Amino acid sequence: MAKSFFCTPSQSLSFKFREASFDLLSDFLVNLNDRNKDNLNSLAKCSGVFKDKRLMEYIFLITQDLGLDPLAGYHAIEFLQRFMVKHLTDLLTTPTPEGAAADQPGSHEDAVLNKLKDKFPLIVFSCVQLASKLSLHSHIIDNNTAVRFLHSVGHAVSKQTLLESELMVLKGLEFRLNAPNPLTYVEILLEVLGHNEPSIPVERLHQLCHHVLQLVSLQRAAIYDSLLVTTTRCVSPSTEHREKFVTVTEDCMLLGVGVIAVATFILYVRNWEPVVRELSHITGISRRSIGDFTHVTLTHIVGTSSSVTSTGV
Repeated sequence: MAKSFFCTPSQSLSFKFREASFDLLSDFLVNLNDRNKDNLNSLAKCSGVFKDKRLMEYIFLITQDLGLDPLAGYHAIEFLQRFMVKHLTDLLTTPTPEGAAADQPGSHEDAVLNKLKDKFPLIVFSCVQLASKLSLHSHIIDNNTAVRFLHSVGHAVSKQTLLESELMVLKGLEFRLNAPNPLTYVEILLEVLGHNEPSIPVERLHQLCHHVLQLVSLQRAAIYDSLLVTTTRCVSPSTEHREKFVTVTEDCMLLGVGVIAVATFILYVRNWEPVVRELSHITGISRRSIGDFTHVTLTHIVGTSSSVTSTGV
């Protein structure tokens, strides 16, 4: 697979702005906010574990090679996180098979993980295939395409095996597929921003937001570690700080406004402060928090401290 995984212009232009009514936008925003809060209130201890850089890059590359909308990649990542946490919990809490040596602690866990390791590439692909079926404006990965693609990357599977894997993931997700993902938040927030401030060229921001969101996703660990240090003002945050910070790393609304703020700073630095004020007004997220996110992300983009300061917002 090609190592260039940024979305193509045709994909990034698939979202139509300035066509939704105020009432519809308001309903969308309230719904996303409620779902974000519900998610943050019910986070599992393993939240974010399967958002590893290499794994996310692999999913982005699959979606690009198959010509899927970028939204499918973010859906697939959310599916994989939810499914694997539940699947592993179920497998590891199953009683040790009869006859297993009682004096070999960890043998059951090792056996489970070794067995799962062989199935994992197919599980990842099943999440992508399911995600492709949610996008109304891009093609669906049928089983013939799926088998050919998997063969091309060294995984020989039958259509039956593919169907069984997809059904297993579906059951693990309890058939709940309409979960919001970061790109949804970015696009809805951009639409609301464009409605409230018609002079803001949200169409151009949208293209750059795709790139910024992918960068933040792939540099997730480094960026959020820096943000933790910034917010706690502690070079070596405690375990307690890190545990509490999970609600920040999983906050899709913060990620959405942060991505838009970064893109605005890059394209229209003179308009950055007004845009941040409006984003804060729309979401209730403080300008300080948006400024911190922007500063940390820009620092990782350019490799040095940017001119944005958290105290100036």
